[in-house]
This record gives sequence, C-alpha cells and structure tokens, in this order.
Amino acid sequence: MAEAKKFKRIAFVASEAPEAQRALEVLTARYGNAPLKSADAIVALGGDGLMLQTLHRFMNSQIPIYGMNRGSVGFLMNEYCEDDLPARLANAEINLLHPLKMTARNLADETQSALAINEVSLFRQTHQAAKLRIAIDGTVRMEELIADGVLVATPAGSTAYNLSVHGPILPINAPLLALTPISPFRPRRWRGAILSNRAKILIEVLEPTKRLVSAVADHTEFRDVAAVSVAEDTESDLLMMFDPGHALDERILNEQFRY
Repeated sequence: MAEAKKFKRIAFVASEAPEAQRALEVLTARYGNAPLKSADAIVALGGDGLMLQTLHRFMNSQIPIYGMNRGSVGFLMNEYCEDDLPARLANAEINLLHPLKMTARNLADETQSALAINEVSLFRQTHQAAKLRIAIDGTVRMEELIADGVLVATPAGSTAYNLSVHGPILPINAPLLALTPISPFRPRRWRGAILSNRAKILIEVLEPTKRLVSAVADHTEFRDVAAVSVAEDTESDLLMMFDPGHALDERILNEQFRY
C-alpha cells in the first residue's frame, strides 16, 4: 500500500451524463477532488468521448489519466469500481502515446493545425465524391483516389472509425499508422496501406473548388481544405492508465479475434 500513497491527490472529471455525475458525487465524497493542475492522477468518468477530450485538455501535463466507464462506449476506459481507487491507480499500467499533427491549408491559402489522438479524416462536403492525391514522404503513391474520403489512424484509434470502414487494427505499441479509404469508388478495390509512424503524409484535394472537402482531427474540423499534411507529433505526450490485464494492447489484440 506504500505505492498507493503516490496517488493521494486524485482529481475527477465527468461527462454530463447522469450516471457519470452520480459517480462524481460518490467518488468525490470518498476520495476528495484535488485541483487538476496539482493532481497525481486524473480520473475521467464517462465514455470514450470524454476520455478523448480529457487527453486533449491535459496533453503534455505529465499527469496520467485513468478512465472509468460511465458512458455508452468505453474502449478507452476501465471498469467502474468505487473501492480501493488509490491502489488501483498504483497498480495500473501506463501507455505513452503520441498524437498526430494535422496541418490543413484551405482555399483562401490559410493554414490551420490541430492534434488527433484517434485519427485525421478527410470527408467530402457535398453530394460529389472527393478526388484526392496521396503522397508519402514526398513521393506520390496514388495519383487519384475518388471516394467519400480517407483517414489516417493511430494504433489507439485503429479500433474506432478506422475499423468501421474496414481498416486494419494496429497493436498499440506498433510504430505504425493506418491509411484507410472511406467508401472508395476508384480504385474500387484499394483497401488502404499500413505506414511507418515516421511517415509524412500529404493529401491534396483535386478540383478543390468543385469537390469541397473538410478535414477533421478528432473533434476539430476545418472546411474547404485544399491540402492536408499529417505526421506524428513526437513532442506531445499522452499518459493513459489501464488496469493490469486490460491495457490497451490487450484490448486491441482481443478486438482482432472478435467476429
């Protein structure tokens, strides 16, 4: 129990869901609620959406974040339990993750950037399919992709939207990214690519004023983009905590054998 003293200052954040708010009340009464900036750990009560928001909010704080599922989706969360929380935190496994940095240039030649923990996605904005050119490390690998869009997913995000569009599941510690088309029309049979996490990806929008495209990094959207570059941001750190035997690598492995 000496290790548990490391996590005496616990801060809680919760979604607006009634179940999460009730949990916040109970856990605060039991363990207190430390100031976020001086906490030994932050416990997020909700679903995967809240976990992503919390990770973005406290990126580079070096404060580990432990999620407990009080939402509808909880792939990034641990099971909810009110007992022995300091000891659970002390025994948790910590995964170090790096987000993707998306830099988008729009039709007005303005540049905007955002970070993504799960994926960067490009989507058609109108009834017309997007027409895209894809270059990896300065070499054009696909002259023209006609599709609803394309995404670049991290290992942590490979079981989210990437999986729903039939992208590959990546082990959490693999130095890889998934490049996955969304409803491809031409080439119809292209299923995407697995890239090194050191890859520099450039996606150019062909006919950008006719075939409008938006770019999304997790929850941040930029519209009317002309080109988007994506690369791992190795200078930004995320610390996620999981109960032993339920770490993200184990969850991702289990997901590959579900049918």
